[in-house]
Amino acid sequence: MKNSLRFRWFSAVVVALALPVQACTDLTENPKSLITPGSFFRTEAEVVGGVAGVYNLLRNDGTLWGYYNMSELSTDEMIVPTRGQDWKDNGRWLELHRQTWQAGSPAGLDDIERIYRDSFTGVARANVLLDRLKTVTITNQAPIEAELRTLRAFFYYLLLDDFGGVPLATDAAIMPRARVTRDSLFRFIESELLAVRADLPLTRPANEWGRIRRGVADAILASIYLNAGVYTKNTGVSATAYNSCSGVIVAAPGASDACAAAIAYSDSILNSGVYSLAANWRSNFTADNRSSLENIFVARNLNQSGLGLNFPMRALHYNQFTPSPWNGFSAVAEAYQAFDAADQRRQIFLVGQQYQLERLAVGDTVPVNDRGGSPLVFTDTIGDATNAHENEGARIMKYSIDPAHVAENNANDYVFFRLGEIYLIKAEALNEQTPGSATALGLVNTLRARVFSPANPRGAIDRAGILQERLFEMTGEGKRRSDLIRHGKYTTWTEATINGHNAATENFRILLPIPQSEIDVNPLLCQNPGYGGTACP
Repeated sequence: MKNSLRFRWFSAVVVALALPVQACTDLTENPKSLITPGSFFRTEAEVVGGVAGVYNLLRNDGTLWGYYNMSELSTDEMIVPTRGQDWKDNGRWLELHRQTWQAGSPAGLDDIERIYRDSFTGVARANVLLDRLKTVTITNQAPIEAELRTLRAFFYYLLLDDFGGVPLATDAAIMPRARVTRDSLFRFIESELLAVRADLPLTRPANEWGRIRRGVADAILASIYLNAGVYTKNTGVSATAYNSCSGVIVAAPGASDACAAAIAYSDSILNSGVYSLAANWRSNFTADNRSSLENIFVARNLNQSGLGLNFPMRALHYNQFTPSPWNGFSAVAEAYQAFDAADQRRQIFLVGQQYQLERLAVGDTVPVNDRGGSPLVFTDTIGDATNAHENEGARIMKYSIDPAHVAENNANDYVFFRLGEIYLIKAEALNEQTPGSATALGLVNTLRARVFSPANPRGAIDRAGILQERLFEMTGEGKRRSDLIRHGKYTTWTEATINGHNAATENFRILLPIPQSEIDVNPLLCQNPGYGGTACP
């Protein structure tokens, strides 16, 4: 019988996750071997080569496409307007933005299915290797097992965030699996990370950049603890009020509740001596950002065919870059307008007369025209998202172009967690413990100090101020959806100044539908409430 992962375990085996020995620390390699686990994975080099196949899922369609799109385009940060026939795609982009998706709708069959499929493929690949490690003994076995369990926990973290409860598999057996509750999945992720973090190295040599360190486990823990008011509830998440970590009992040693645990694991990172804030905030996102001491967990990218970051292609105008970009992803006007003009973080937005960016990167100012021959001037507003002009909408260019890019492939590593966010996680948890906390305010103002000259500190802090600071610091980093859900604002924000459409939607949309393709092949699966079919209890 087919299981809910649609033979993902089998697909994980046939790719075998095997790399040549010389590629065992190259996390951007696409493994293609058909060697089976039983005849391979007998040495540390072979196993670490297989681990690269798990890392490969970090930059696959499910993460840097589906999960990223859902995290940004369904919020008040980003929109992909329809520009004539460009980006029409059966309405899926505006369906994301207006939160009108269904399990079988265009967005459901693309972004949502990709998140589910690729996250479980990551789980499956990790399980294949973990099962194999039960039958062999290799050098550095404990830290490699910890690395795989952390990767598996991260993929479950993505599923927890988007779908709530899903089937839980800790082995590679092919069998139908029923959904576990959201709280049960939260507790599994927590227990896994608490169990393995001590076996993860604090640091790694330069040739292992991108591989998991203890700070990654601590960052995931800090994040799930901050969101515990959402993640531990199968029902009852408030769509209109803040869902606090306060009072949520967790397993973290010595922590009175989830807020205290979020602070503790933030402090573990802050006090580790491994990470530091980048003096130049933009350096966290450049093509050489692997030299940043602020970045904690990244998806490795290379400026090689099929291995690079394509974010510039998504946002830039057709004439701004080579090869021709796609002129799609744009900022919501209110997001851009919320930034202080003196805030260096506002420089991620492209507004006004536009230039050829490859030439601009080497100091040449070459203006660009639109396709009609007129000067290309980006506006910050979009008059009608269903029929936008090619120049409408500010563009978010947080990840700058790589001067040595190959086609659309840029070498910028995508950042899942960095120290700037850890400051904000700690600040928010402290503010939940003590509203208006002076320590929380100090953390926020430390981040502001590096992007304002002269200084422009906040005078006070509260929940609304923290959410605003997360917008300023984290725009375009795939965190906005979970932020809005935690703050009770995900289904209530409006895009009235964009095209008159009211985006306030049904509260059940804080969870995504289980893809219909998965339900069709697994009789044990249920559907999240609001999406029809057999609803999960």
